[in-house]
Amino acid sequence: MSDVKQTVTERNVSGVDQTGENVQQTSRQVHTERPVSNRWVASNIIWYLYGLIATLLAIRFILKLTGANSENGFASFIYSITNFLTAPFDSLFGTSSTAVGQTQSVFQPSVLVAIAVYALIAWGVVKLINIATRDSLTQ
Repeated sequence: MSDVKQTVTERNVSGVDQTGENVQQTSRQVHTERPVSNRWVASNIIWYLYGLIATLLAIRFILKLTGANSENGFASFIYSITNFLTAPFDSLFGTSSTAVGQTQSVFQPSVLVAIAVYALIAWGVVKLINIATRDSLTQ
């Protein structure tokens, strides 16, 4: 761990207190820096991408469940972005739908499965990165 950089700052302050006694105060501040590893950056990028995918899929799930108007710009945008993410899982389960007036609520359990599968994939990729770079960290 020779890459660790420490900066030590010491400050001595002398003065007189309320009773007229000489007082000396010493403060020491230690700042430790460790450079960011490529493994850490790669792992965070993977988790960030998964977070983005999971958020989009969760929004899709909620929009479908609440019967959002698919003609709406936001709903249409979310559906178009997440269609390819849910495509491998769409035929996994049937969909349950309920209609009340003009609103049709759709329950898609395949979206929940997609979120879980993408989480497992992200976890596996991060673990592979950690295994592949473990030897280089100990040398």
